Amino acid sequence: MKVRTQKIGLFVLITMVMLSIFNVSTTSVQAAENFDVEAESAIIVDAKTGKILFEKQSDLKLPPASMTKMMTEYLVLEAIDEGQISWDETTTIGDYPYSISANVTFSGIGLTQNKEYTVRELYEGMAIISDNATTIALAEMVAGTEAEFVKMMNEKAEEMELPEYQFVNSTGLTNTDLGENYPEGTDPDADNLLSARSAALLAYHLINDYPEALEYSSSLTSSLDGYPLENLNWMLPWDGNNFEQFGYEGIDGLKTGYTKEAGYCFTGTAQQNDRRLITVVMKTSGKEVRFEETKKLMEYGFDQFNQQELYPNEYQIEGQEALPVAKGKEEEVEIKSNAAISAMIRNGEEEMYDVSYEINEEKLNEDGELVAPIEEGEVIGKMVLYYSGDIDYGYIMQNEQSQSVDLVSANAVEKSNWFMLTLGAIGDFFGNVFTTVVDTVKGWF
Repeated sequence: MKVRTQKIGLFVLITMVMLSIFNVSTTSVQAAENFDVEAESAIIVDAKTGKILFEKQSDLKLPPASMTKMMTEYLVLEAIDEGQISWDETTTIGDYPYSISANVTFSGIGLTQNKEYTVRELYEGMAIISDNATTIALAEMVAGTEAEFVKMMNEKAEEMELPEYQFVNSTGLTNTDLGENYPEGTDPDADNLLSARSAALLAYHLINDYPEALEYSSSLTSSLDGYPLENLNWMLPWDGNNFEQFGYEGIDGLKTGYTKEAGYCFTGTAQQNDRRLITVVMKTSGKEVRFEETKKLMEYGFDQFNQQELYPNEYQIEGQEALPVAKGKEEEVEIKSNAAISAMIRNGEEEMYDVSYEINEEKLNEDGELVAPIEEGEVIGKMVLYYSGDIDYGYIMQNEQSQSVDLVSANAVEKSNWFMLTLGAIGDFFGNVFTTVVDTVKGWF
């Protein structure tokens, strides 16, 4: 009876564990299916891998308002990085940006003409308070005119492979707002357009290529010409003011936006431990709503997903530890991954991932063999991560459908000397002759 009782107890324990795993996975799927936000378009992206964790009409092309300035920020930082301009370089304010600055219907700073402003001062005005005149002044510094800068914006968008975009000015105002100053070569009635997916991809490039952008987007306050610059991002760690209720742990950017056509938009980013998320909401109904809905996105992303190492460095798939080698001193070479694969995994779905090898066909001969010589650490293909679950939004980059790391040779294989290769060739020749003779004789009977 004791043995039977133990068996029953073990069966119950296993059943409970399996039900627990099933319940966690089912709960996660249900949470994903039921999740929604009050925005016309939205997206959550893992800032490290580009994995999309949630999306809602993310391909819908809408006016992004001042989120347009993320592209201006990128091009300014690129110009600084390439030495075309510097943070301390100065410029004066031309008639066009001055007219925008003096227009009280546009948010911003009343700039002064015939005064030297540094790139850093102008950039702070653009990044912290979303000032339009400082944005135009920077565009003119980089490209000479805003019209030429707009060409650069669209060229960079194509280079980044943004799926849906149209840039017609540097600020995010409509060209109608700019009046006779709209950039030459664009439609006077046109508006900038981005999808949430494109805005997230633009933010992905901005913070990964130029992480210093976060130093400015996370600045609570600054000043310019005695004018206080107070960040428009209410989710930053404000203390003791009306914005404190909107704060969220780890938020350090990125860009707000509002026009009548665009509604209230926000591209946010937050870092918690080793995880960073990018979120976008477009066309929400109110100034507070864009932050409330962003908080929902952040909570969903950080609560429902965890960064996990699924496969360690130097991983080898069981039964596929080696590949055959032709013309080498050894007949095969060991292969392994050259880096670990980590991913943002939805809770309860750890077992829904697997890997496979994709060997570079250019490395193989017609018999499917690698050809010596082979160097240690030579890249011969990729180890690709696959997901078998029910909810897969893919990756923010159009040309990537999965994560992968390089697959390399674990050891070197020298090319066999000419004598051994000749003997091998002779052996192969006579082996083929013998096989032919045998087949012929068999045919007689």
